[in-house]
Amino acid sequence: MTTSPSSLRDPVTPLWYGAVVLRWVTLGFALGALLVHLDGYVRPWLAWTALGAMVVWTCVSSLGYLRPGGRTPWLVVLDVLVTCGIMLTSPFVLSDVQYEELAPLITTVWAAVPPVAAGARFGAVGGVTGGLVLTVCTAVARLDVDLDVARDGVLLTASGLLIGVTATTARRSQAALARAMRTEAATAERERLARSIHDSVLQVLARVRRRGSELGGEAAELARLAGEQEIALRALVTTEPAGASDSDTADLRSALQLLSTSRVQIAAPAGEVTMPSNAVDELVAAVREALSNVEKHAGPEAKAWVLLEDLGEEIVLTVRDDGPGIPSGRLEQALVEGHLGVAQSIRGRVAELGGTCTLVTAPGEGTEWELRVPRPKPGGRAR
Repeated sequence: MTTSPSSLRDPVTPLWYGAVVLRWVTLGFALGALLVHLDGYVRPWLAWTALGAMVVWTCVSSLGYLRPGGRTPWLVVLDVLVTCGIMLTSPFVLSDVQYEELAPLITTVWAAVPPVAAGARFGAVGGVTGGLVLTVCTAVARLDVDLDVARDGVLLTASGLLIGVTATTARRSQAALARAMRTEAATAERERLARSIHDSVLQVLARVRRRGSELGGEAAELARLAGEQEIALRALVTTEPAGASDSDTADLRSALQLLSTSRVQIAAPAGEVTMPSNAVDELVAAVREALSNVEKHAGPEAKAWVLLEDLGEEIVLTVRDDGPGIPSGRLEQALVEGHLGVAQSIRGRVAELGGTCTLVTAPGEGTEWELRVPRPKPGGRAR
């Protein structure tokens, strides 16, 4: 049975479990440190009170971190603040002699957990921020900034950074896996539909096309229409879906394949040509307008070819037909008459994407549109 993307658990769950285990282990270490240094404390009762607060907060934070719904931002922020608050009781617990002997603070290594939790929840920035906050509190509790404080600060921020990077990588990997699973499910469903359609609708359309061509007359027109629908249906069930993904991108190649008919051939790269969804919509609309002009002005027998080229930093679309071409001055006359198809639907759309249009035509030589659009950089959007 295939696992659905929604059933995937939080990929950072093992890190949360590790944080809980680390919290209890360091709590045991803090208890041992308290027993070792108890006789030298100025206020032993305050030391026991601080340890009791650590026990209570360990229980509360563990219950929160063990449940997916409990790993809220406010709990992680509160974890940092509570740990800092307990740590800042150290000057009221440790004696001057213990400070001179560099005795551990009342929280000791128990304070290492909040940067880990912050990294798991907020990523690298959150982990480093949590580590820096704990470092400042350590310096205040130590009443000095020395090599030991600097060492603790490096360890705290480094642990937050590493856990944060790990958590971010895990989440991105799971997002990629979820997209792959959705694509796989869509492909399987499309293949199932393709088999069903091939065994029924496509066979009927093919028979109508062949029989109509044999009969001629009005039946020949029905045969032509059946042939166009057969091609369109085959393109529909064999083309990858061109819908927007989680990153708001779409496949231009798949969207153009749906324009294929008996008189329109599409040539495109074998792989996906991903672009921002709005850019894909605009380019498909521009190509559709060019093909519409072929149907309106080039005659019923004219054929058209659409070529898609992915040049890396630039996408090139070429729409060519074998019609009679556009007489000189016809486009300017159409613009004056209020026919804005070429001016707005083609040139306007491409210009909005920061691209350029080139029209090559002459009477008797057909028409060729070349649309060039820059590919937005990763994370960017088309203008």
